[in-house]
Amino acid sequence: MGRQAEAALKLFVDDTNAAGGMRSGGSDELALRCHDDQSDAARCAEIYRALCGDERVDLLLGPYSSGLARAAAPIAEAAGMVMLNHGGADDGLYTHGMRMLVGVLSPASDYLLAFARLLTELKFWRKRLAIVAAATPFARDVACGLEGACSERRARHRGVRVRLKYNGDFARDDAIAMLVPALRRNRINALVAAGNFAQDVALMRAVTAAGLNIPVLGCVAAGVQSFGDALGEAAAGIVGPSQWEEQARIVPEFGPPPGEFARRMRAAGHRDCDYPAAQAYAAGLLGCAAIHKANSLNQASIREALAEMRTSTLYGDFVIDRVTGRQIAHKVLLVQWHVGRKVIIEPQSHAETGAIEFPSGWRLILASMHGLRTTFGGGAGRSGDSDEHVVDDE
Repeated sequence: MGRQAEAALKLFVDDTNAAGGMRSGGSDELALRCHDDQSDAARCAEIYRALCGDERVDLLLGPYSSGLARAAAPIAEAAGMVMLNHGGADDGLYTHGMRMLVGVLSPASDYLLAFARLLTELKFWRKRLAIVAAATPFARDVACGLEGACSERRARHRGVRVRLKYNGDFARDDAIAMLVPALRRNRINALVAAGNFAQDVALMRAVTAAGLNIPVLGCVAAGVQSFGDALGEAAAGIVGPSQWEEQARIVPEFGPPPGEFARRMRAAGHRDCDYPAAQAYAAGLLGCAAIHKANSLNQASIREALAEMRTSTLYGDFVIDRVTGRQIAHKVLLVQWHVGRKVIIEPQSHAETGAIEFPSGWRLILASMHGLRTTFGGGAGRSGDSDEHVVDDE
């Protein structure tokens, strides 16, 4: 995912320089500095201390993953540097009073809201849902957002009930050995997972191999191409959240449309072009647009310009909460794996600044040859927890 973001930023810099460079009272070429944090928080903090200090940059973009964003954001805040957060979805990033953090992507609590709507609208009456989440703040936020949506009046009226919750590392053999019979015992007919990529894939493999006959399977990892590559035919029917898809018919106010961006990424030799790439390119676009609007490289002026922006890019709508910097306009899509590819099954309207069309609607789900399977990955729970919690509402 980090490599996809790096490739997209290189393309953005090339595009900007080919168009005459960055204009902020003049015309300057962009130079990109990408450092490998090796997915290590201490290494990440060291890099950002340099970027905010001796190597002081003009435009600072965050790392990939919520954990690394939590390491970098306080350093940028202390240095008075705007950090465009394109890779950390943890809601908690925006609850510590950091003003210089600006969110490009939707927060984790929004990831599975469309999944809740899907369950609500399905025709079978009793929807017995299991939520399996990893013990990370990101996963906790994903799971809490889904559970909150499922507790709303319409969802409960349409038979949605959370029957089983599990928090912990669910890729372990002993966890799967406990989960599979628990899913069967509680007659679960909708399962969603929120963990890291390996956890989501492991659980989906176990569930499909066990023949549990769960018609609705979902996981966070299903939103990227690597998920289909890993599961092959077993991915069919599984659904997941996606921050962006190239087939989304977004009409951006500036920058390339989604399809053109994806084609050019592939032309540059990058086969995979998932939402981590699109959100990084969008972060570059938005940062440069803010510099142009502020007509300055002053960080406070750039932050104010970002707070005033109401716009759209290839990634979708952009509006932030003026105080917290949290993204409040961008919408998460729901995708389903169908004949070896992802298809959007619930787009959200990007009202006023763009538009997304329904390619197939709900019929795509109901027409699945093997039944409806929905797969989601993310995480929720307390560090070190590993517990099964059964809720019986019947």
